[in-house]
Amino acid sequence: MKPRRILVLHGPNLNMLGSREPGHYGHRTLAEIDQELIALGDQLGAEITTFQSNHEGELVEHIQQAGMAGSEGRVDGIVINPAAYTHTSVALRDALLAAKIPFVEVHLSNIHRRESFRHQSMLADVALAVIAGFGPASYTLALRGLIELLSSQQGA
Repeated sequence: MKPRRILVLHGPNLNMLGSREPGHYGHRTLAEIDQELIALGDQLGAEITTFQSNHEGELVEHIQQAGMAGSEGRVDGIVINPAAYTHTSVALRDALLAAKIPFVEVHLSNIHRRESFRHQSMLADVALAVIAGFGPASYTLALRGLIELLSSQQGA
């Protein structure tokens, strides 16, 4: 069986993990999180590609490429931490809807225990699931859950 292809997208400022507000985000770097996801993907029979950008348009372009039929970049699912774009980006929402790729929204911190402007997500109602508040484990939980959901859909 062909391995599942999963795209992990990280939004703005996540390149600063490890030094940025460790009380909210912990001490692990983005590179460490990516390596853990790639290793977990290997264990679960999935090919993991990661991408981080501080630019909304670059994230949109990656989603569009991931959704193009016949594209070399086509993926089976997306794990996305939209970061600050969670609360503002109609563009990311539209790209995810247009791509028609199942996705899980991820947050390191529990956005509902933070400032009120962080409580609203532009993506949550169209995501398969939302995982928040488990620190870096939010990503591994999301990846495991996404692969499980994709596998159960294939078997159905």
